[in-house]
Amino acid sequence: MLTAFARAFKTPDLRKKLLFTLAIIVLYRLGSHIPVPGVSYQNVQICVDAAQKGNNSLFGLVNMFSGGALLQITIFALGIMPYITASIILQLLTVVIPRLEALKKEGSSGTAKITQYTRYLTVALAVLQGTGLVATARSGALFSGCQVADQIVPDRSIFTTILMVVTMTAGTAAVMWLGELITDRGIGNGMSILMFISIAAGFPGALWAIKESGKLAKGWIEFGTVILIGFVMVALVVFVEQAQRRIPVQYAKRMIGRRSYGGTSTYIPLKVNQAGVIPVIFASSLLYIPALVAQFSSGTSGWKTWIEQHFVKGDHPYYIATYFLLIVFFAFFYVAISFNPEEVADNMKKYGGFIPGIRAGRPTAEYLSYVLNRITWPGSLYLGLIALVPTMALAGFGGANQNFPFGGTSILIIVGVGLETVKQIESQLQQRNYEGFLR
Repeated sequence: MLTAFARAFKTPDLRKKLLFTLAIIVLYRLGSHIPVPGVSYQNVQICVDAAQKGNNSLFGLVNMFSGGALLQITIFALGIMPYITASIILQLLTVVIPRLEALKKEGSSGTAKITQYTRYLTVALAVLQGTGLVATARSGALFSGCQVADQIVPDRSIFTTILMVVTMTAGTAAVMWLGELITDRGIGNGMSILMFISIAAGFPGALWAIKESGKLAKGWIEFGTVILIGFVMVALVVFVEQAQRRIPVQYAKRMIGRRSYGGTSTYIPLKVNQAGVIPVIFASSLLYIPALVAQFSSGTSGWKTWIEQHFVKGDHPYYIATYFLLIVFFAFFYVAISFNPEEVADNMKKYGGFIPGIRAGRPTAEYLSYVLNRITWPGSLYLGLIALVPTMALAGFGGANQNFPFGGTSILIIVGVGLETVKQIESQLQQRNYEGFLR
């Protein structure tokens, strides 16, 4: 990886792309520290410090994806989360709505149209989420237990509220534009790189908090243990993310005129973790709903007390079991809607391809479905175990919170984006070398 970056900096055109990407990253992090108009910056800092000491993690997932900008209520408070949500919704609707499925099959033009729909949906979700965030901040529920939580937004006029919502929506549109700039003029994968930066921005503070709260050798023992766990997890995630089942495919020879076509051998790569980090995000988001409803409800009813006892604290057995089962369920659900064995089998049959020992058509689809179900089981169990590392860290380290620096969602995204970025740089280096050779 370091060799690829060193070679890229020695190449003039790639060096320009890397420097442009770094400039966009600096601009993105700068916007994550500019407060929204109408917010009391001093009161926000008081409540943020109190929330960190009290391990208030109800909005931890969204705050992690925004690089800490959500609880700071900055212009980039919503971060990349509306775009992620819009992309997932459009991907799910592609299976349900025939029009979107037809656009997906049209190639680049259809993909551009779906991307445009994703932008519109991102802006709509940003308005919705921004309104919810402003209402939560005004009511004081954003920082429960903070003495000045209801004074975060001193001016509660309609004009100030609309200005805050419009500012955060414009910030989300700007983040989306910055990501597309990295994709077009940078090294590629713009949205993924911004997500990577948002998560990595919280690593130094989280690691230092563990060191400060440690008791063995002034916290250095706990600090070193967490670093060691991080290296082990990174190695495990890289190993599993690169693992795949290669199904051989043979194409029959065809004579068209005097020329022979086909007769080649290839394979269908089926990854062990075919769903990526999507099941973890779905499960985390779904588990936030009961705690959110309980927080906004008034009174001391029995169901509210039960939820606060079992589904607010991440180290409770009910929470752990539900979280694990939801990850396994969403792993199978997402793989089922993202990979269509019947479509793959029909395309193979159309171009004269077949799996050795398997008849073309329906038997091929059944075989692909059988293999996919078998490799999804270890992939879903792996996702569940990785996601439970923060919960196990809660019991081992007093200073660890739900946003444990080497936790499930964060480490999966960081390693996945890192691998894709390195592959992107290597492919651009290889392409440049080929062009020089041809010339």
